[in-house]
Amino acid sequence: MNIDKLKKIGVSALAGSLVAFSAHAADWSLSGGASFQVDQVDEDIASTWAQGDSIKIQASGTTESGIDVAVMYELDGGSNASATGSAWDDHSISMGTEALGTLTFWGHGGSSVMSQFDDISPKAYEEVSDIGTINTVSADNVIGGVGENSMFEYTSPSFSGVTFKAAYNTASADTATGGYNKYSDMGVMIQPEMVEGLTLYYAAGEIEATANTMTDVSTMAVKYAYGPVTVSYQESESDINGSTNDDEVEQVGISYTVNDNLTVSWGTREYDNNTASNSGSGNLTQEDTGVAVSYTMGGVSISAQRNDHENVGGTDANDGESTSIGISFAF
Repeated sequence: MNIDKLKKIGVSALAGSLVAFSAHAADWSLSGGASFQVDQVDEDIASTWAQGDSIKIQASGTTESGIDVAVMYELDGGSNASATGSAWDDHSISMGTEALGTLTFWGHGGSSVMSQFDDISPKAYEEVSDIGTINTVSADNVIGGVGENSMFEYTSPSFSGVTFKAAYNTASADTATGGYNKYSDMGVMIQPEMVEGLTLYYAAGEIEATANTMTDVSTMAVKYAYGPVTVSYQESESDINGSTNDDEVEQVGISYTVNDNLTVSWGTREYDNNTASNSGSGNLTQEDTGVAVSYTMGGVSISAQRNDHENVGGTDANDGESTSIGISFAF
């Protein structure tokens, strides 16, 4: 038999075995969920119904050199699908090692460190600020970072309970965030080994809207869990360079786990829309307070939230209430 033919047969067989090995070595998982929710903002506004649906495809494995690699794709029929003409929503690829940490590139759906830390309050359902609009005025303003496409995120290993995180984003024209030239932030989460249940948070970021307009954002928080009770306190601020129109947030939260199925929570926050003034339209402190309850059994969760809002958007004429009820199924 021709030697070259033997070589070709050998190479083909080797390639086939490598493909089979790679497919076998990766861990694949498929998970999903479905939900529907009704929101009511004030008695004079019609209820809003919404459906949620999501399927996540994930794969992970380790290269011969010891690098852990993972990829995630989410199929979602939500807003991203209608906006882009694609059913794909969040998707990312990550790589790293246990000793060096993990670097993740988010093609879509990335969440910066400030975004991850902007509200660490224990909650049974939604945030007390998650209410949409009151009298057509946006009420769910938060001091946070960005959640964008093409974002790099790094998470370090935990060193004696200390974890370092950082994120970087290049230019964005997303109107939801106002658009910017560059965004970066970093933060730390500390879970002291000598104090069980205690977690400390700190993050700071910089948004470059234009070459001459910079906004510094920061947050610090503490959360403590003791038995079935978890409490938190947090302060955040946003400073626009060269402007006196800066914002501050102070918030408190508490949750109680009644049993393995039932959780209740309460939270309150004050959003100072302009620290340079506390009078006049648009300058009053917005106050949001809410209670929530969640009951889970098997793969079914039933949750409800009731929030009260005052001085929404800094205006005393904008007071209101919001209610949200949701049912979700995991499969």
